[in-house]
Amino acid sequence: GSGQIWLDNVQCRGTEAALAQCPARPWGVHNCAHGEDASVVCTAPGTPSGTAARAPLQELRLQDGPGRCAGRLEVLQYHQWGTVCTHSWGLAEAAVVCRQLGCGTAVAASGRAAFGQGSGRIWLDAVTCAGTEGSLAECQSRAWRPNSCDHPEDVGVECS
Repeated sequence: GSGQIWLDNVQCRGTEAALAQCPARPWGVHNCAHGEDASVVCTAPGTPSGTAARAPLQELRLQDGPGRCAGRLEVLQYHQWGTVCTHSWGLAEAAVVCRQLGCGTAVAASGRAAFGQGSGRIWLDAVTCAGTEGSLAECQSRAWRPNSCDHPEDVGVECS
């Protein structure tokens, strides 16, 4: 990181509801450098411990379609927009995207860059949803790591 270091010597028991409830040095008082910055990796709710964690999807958008509720699916992760690969993509997955975006029900789930090829990272691959999830982050996937996809395999969604 960079800038001010706010916490040092944090001593949580693990039962606290918030980090602010853990004993620590006074706010802004420290004897460390950014090379010692802490990080956390969390699993999605319902994910058994020991399985690969997925970062939650913060934002979705549909690009290069006829309107806000149709287009190439892109997800924002680590402040960078990227696409989703077509492996396992179908109406159940599109239904979750439409629901998350407030765009009604899924009319079509397309692959093969039906709305044009994206650029940059391909963030998700092999997304598998039941279709009832509230967000794409609740679905299973090979997420946030290298995959065997190229942008000609970017998925698209059309909502009602």
